[in-house]
Amino acid sequence: MTSQIIPVEPFDFIAFGGTGDLAERKLLPALYQRQRAGQFTEPTRIIGTSRAKMTHKEYREFAKKAISDHVKANEIDAQELETFIARLHYVSADGKTGEGFDAIKKQVGDSDRIRVFYMAVAPALFGDIAKHLKGSGLICQNSRIVVEKPIGRDLASAQALNDQIGSYFDEHQIFRIDHYLGKETVQNLMALRFANMLYEPLWNSAHIDHVQITVAETVGLEDRIGYYDKAGALRDMVQNHILQLLCLVAMEAPSSMDADAVRDEKLKVLRSLKRINGQEAPKMTVRGQYRAGASAGGAVKGYQEELGAQSTTETFVAIKAEIENWRWAGVPFYLRTGKRLATRVSEIVIEFKHIPHSIFGDNAGRILANQLVIRLQPDEGVKQWIMIKDPGPGGMRLRNIALDMSFAQSFQERNPDAYERLVMDVVRGNQTLFMRRDEVEAAWKWIDPIQGAWAENLQETQGYTSGTWGPSSAIALIERDGRTWHEST
Repeated sequence: MTSQIIPVEPFDFIAFGGTGDLAERKLLPALYQRQRAGQFTEPTRIIGTSRAKMTHKEYREFAKKAISDHVKANEIDAQELETFIARLHYVSADGKTGEGFDAIKKQVGDSDRIRVFYMAVAPALFGDIAKHLKGSGLICQNSRIVVEKPIGRDLASAQALNDQIGSYFDEHQIFRIDHYLGKETVQNLMALRFANMLYEPLWNSAHIDHVQITVAETVGLEDRIGYYDKAGALRDMVQNHILQLLCLVAMEAPSSMDADAVRDEKLKVLRSLKRINGQEAPKMTVRGQYRAGASAGGAVKGYQEELGAQSTTETFVAIKAEIENWRWAGVPFYLRTGKRLATRVSEIVIEFKHIPHSIFGDNAGRILANQLVIRLQPDEGVKQWIMIKDPGPGGMRLRNIALDMSFAQSFQERNPDAYERLVMDVVRGNQTLFMRRDEVEAAWKWIDPIQGAWAENLQETQGYTSGTWGPSSAIALIERDGRTWHEST
């Protein structure tokens, strides 16, 4: 069975930072794939803009190379590519000064079609660009603005940024993107919970022992040196990606899939998170920084060697989080993320409680707790680990096996990239998978005390060897509760 492609209305997609890394690796390939899938209707246009001086022809060559580099060869259709390239235009403009915005206005014209302004630029420019869009008459009833993280570096700056953008765009026009929410497996978490009767009666503190959320990377700084050293793992990953995953696991069933119904329930989770204050931070959190070691590609440098300077910025975070409500009281959520770890993996592990009593005797072997493992990347899928009898004669011997649903095996058609889905949702005006202002600010209200406690207590950034699972204190964080991290392979 193949998925149904529903075309969208004609739109203009204006990419600020249209010659940057995000546009090259994600946006242009995603838009091409939607062209190839037959989702565009005429007259749809894509306009790249940046400070670089470039002709339409040069931008089209840039886009063609981006697609060649970042789209699989067997997914490049020559005719569709030419049709897509013909949609592209380029305007040189300065988001800071507003120079060139009249040229964007001239390129867009006075049509009332949907306008998507995608901010693939530094957050410091969001407010300036919004102001110049307003001043140039580019904002209309059908306009939407898409902003990438980070939305602030703390609550105060997030509020200021939201105020800036909100001065020119209504809340329903603002799309705060988190690409994790566009992943197929993340959305399947909603389907798993709310389209099946199997799990919901068990989805509570009476049956679940704990939850683990891991987002692990094997790479180091790469080309994000300037940004990352100012942000660190807590701001870069926990405040957005990991807290959004936690919300989807912990939220109550919304009344519908309406955007505000879903986001209302996520907001309740964020507001229920127990605050981690200065005294609790050393017991409930771990911060680490990778040192020289080995990864899949061989020997690698430590963080400070890559940075070329001394730094206490954390590249690893582990947190024991608690949700203070009836459903989750007493169920710890163990969160961890880091760079230069042993394996690249993003997954959610729901570990159920142990059976109260074994009837099988010692010879049957150890009975392990059931686990539901939702793998977001790579090898997307869902595994339900259960105990069964080991086949064969000789008495009752038990074995832990997985009921394994691999997306690649179950669905033969291509799995769209998260940006493809999210960009099309922007065009449709569907905000379900995007963060509302109060969500962003509620997340910062939980993150800020941790960040403040680290600074106030001077909580040490502990070293860990590249290619391992982080500092030993991260293992102690969970093992002193009689639990252990799920071994991802």
